[in-house]
Amino acid sequence: MAHAGQDKNTKNKAKHSKLMAQKKNKKKAEATLRKERLKEIIKRSKEEKK
Repeated sequence: MAHAGQDKNTKNKAKHSKLMAQKKNKKKAEATLRKERLKEIIKRSKEEKK
């Protein structure tokens, strides 16, 4: 039997996609920031050894 009325699970799809993209971008930014900090620490430690 066909489903009458509004389709299920489409109402909040755009909102969910936006929030998941935000979450993914935040995680990626944090990882990038962490890598940059580690590179800076390694660079400083190498300079101190010389």
